[in-house]
Amino acid sequence: MARNPYLPYPARIEQVLVENEARDIKTIRLGFEDPSGAADFQYLPGQFAELSLPGMGEAPFGIASSPTEAGLLFTVKRVGLFTTELHSLEAGARLGVRGPLGRAFPWDRMAGKDLLIIGGGFAFTTLRAAIRHILDPSKRAGFGSALVIYGARTPGELLYKDELAEWQKRDDIAVHLTVDEAGPDWSQHKGVVTAVLEGLRPSPQNTLAVVCGPPVMIRFALLSLGNLGFSDDAIILSLEMRMKCGIGQCGRCNIGNKYVCKDGPVFTREELKALPVEY
Repeated sequence: MARNPYLPYPARIEQVLVENEARDIKTIRLGFEDPSGAADFQYLPGQFAELSLPGMGEAPFGIASSPTEAGLLFTVKRVGLFTTELHSLEAGARLGVRGPLGRAFPWDRMAGKDLLIIGGGFAFTTLRAAIRHILDPSKRAGFGSALVIYGARTPGELLYKDELAEWQKRDDIAVHLTVDEAGPDWSQHKGVVTAVLEGLRPSPQNTLAVVCGPPVMIRFALLSLGNLGFSDDAIILSLEMRMKCGIGQCGRCNIGNKYVCKDGPVFTREELKALPVEY
């Protein structure tokens, strides 16, 4: 019998990490209370899940971990009642996890390709999952080169700082960080993500671009990628849209006749061109 799609898996918080200087973004690592839950929760980077708290309801969050690593990670920005309550929890607290939901990055199509990963601000969460997946020793040989461009407002707002530093030391991935504002101690790029992209001028040959960020960043990244010769079908977008039920029943996330929660959140630019411009 199929599992009730509204029924969450019981889980506990195993670890809480503060990600930024403002202390309004935290990463929580979850473990399933029942081992069968971990076995059933089969996902790929790019998908999301609903987190629920008794008396508070639920909210959707992109999965920030790869299935190749232990635990289930979510990076949460404190913006309202639900996320404020989630931020107050410590290791050992219980909550529900419903999913996995949505369409993942097209991993079959990405196999053997060079990958250009472009992210901005808080939206780097699912891109972190993708990078961890690509760099896993059991997966790395299945992909070509990996170029990451990630931007934030200030150095203190960059997520996953320890991992970023580790990735920059590797020779099988190139990571370029950029910020809008920084003091004299910052030695990396300054400026918007698209300026770095246009300066590096990656080749579109045998390359897929994966983009996730705020709407204004996406808009200008699409222009830059088009100028560099990337076809619409070679640009993969992960849309950050407001969702509620996660299974296409409430109609809160529709774009034209598509539902971000079911038909996405991953789309190619070619797919989105057939829809109203709402991203």
